[in-house]
Amino acid sequence: MIEASFMSYIALALVLFSLGIIGLISRKNIFIIYMSLELMLNAINLMLVTLSKYFGSMDGQIIAMMVIAIAASEAVIFLSLIVAMYRLKKSVNIDDFDTLKQKGTL
Repeated sequence: MIEASFMSYIALALVLFSLGIIGLISRKNIFIIYMSLELMLNAINLMLVTLSKYFGSMDGQIIAMMVIAIAASEAVIFLSLIVAMYRLKKSVNIDDFDTLKQKGTL
């Protein structure tokens, strides 16, 4: 079996994070933006676990578990907001979500 090296995990995390940034910047669909954010969080988790294993500490793994728990609760809130906004606007385009703006600002 081929064992992956430390640098291959780091490279994979950097590629995943870069793809997340590209998806975040270039897309207008709110679901694609959300998935890009989740991809970036998972890349950070991979980096934390890799560095934790490399240095022989459990700190990175504990922080990664906390990030996963927070991302799960964030997913519930974010997806419920998307459903509520879709029912109001009938669109998932990010440009249509200006409902929460106050009049007189911007």
